[in-house]
Amino acid sequence: MTSIFLDPRRTVVFAGDSVTDCGRRTDPDGLGDGYVRNLYDDLAGRYRERRPKIVNAGISGNRAADLAARWSADVLAHDPSLVSILIGINDTWRRYDENDPTTAESFEASYRALLDPLDCPVVLMEPFLLPVKAGQDEWREDLDPKLEVVRKLAVEYGAILVPTDIELTKQAASVGRETLAGDGVHPSPAGHRALADLWRRYVLDD
Repeated sequence: MTSIFLDPRRTVVFAGDSVTDCGRRTDPDGLGDGYVRNLYDDLAGRYRERRPKIVNAGISGNRAADLAARWSADVLAHDPSLVSILIGINDTWRRYDENDPTTAESFEASYRALLDPLDCPVVLMEPFLLPVKAGQDEWREDLDPKLEVVRKLAVEYGAILVPTDIELTKQAASVGRETLAGDGVHPSPAGHRALADLWRRYVLDD
């Protein structure tokens, strides 16, 4: 895996929703100001001119099916050397704020549509929830089966799993949920730093 990060001819694509997007579509660098930016800076410091090209393909509000619909144009067209995926919280959230649920089976089908055409290493980041608002604890009923889907697919497809939900929940026990995500979903700067650190630990720990 490290060889990917020692070759400027390589391309690493980060795909997902608002947690990945973070304003990248109005950012001159196209990276946004979240964990992808943090990782870009980390890799620049670690590998300098040997680091790969980093592409942020997040779009706020996306669910797994939305990601699948734009996969060819926004991910596969970059001929990626590695793809990192963080998707799923909106598949849960829309059940509670718009009465528009996504079943675990439908979520899995959409996720497989992302993984099947890839011919490169893959990183799957768990969707996560740090309940801070009334009623968010109930979201676990919907989110937990989707987490199991992500974990199962990581094994089946030989992907690297970043256990984001597990690790952020552990950190929140010490620093407070609001410190990492003020609304329980969207990371604070500290939350994005934590995401970047987790990604580096599980993907680049060499």
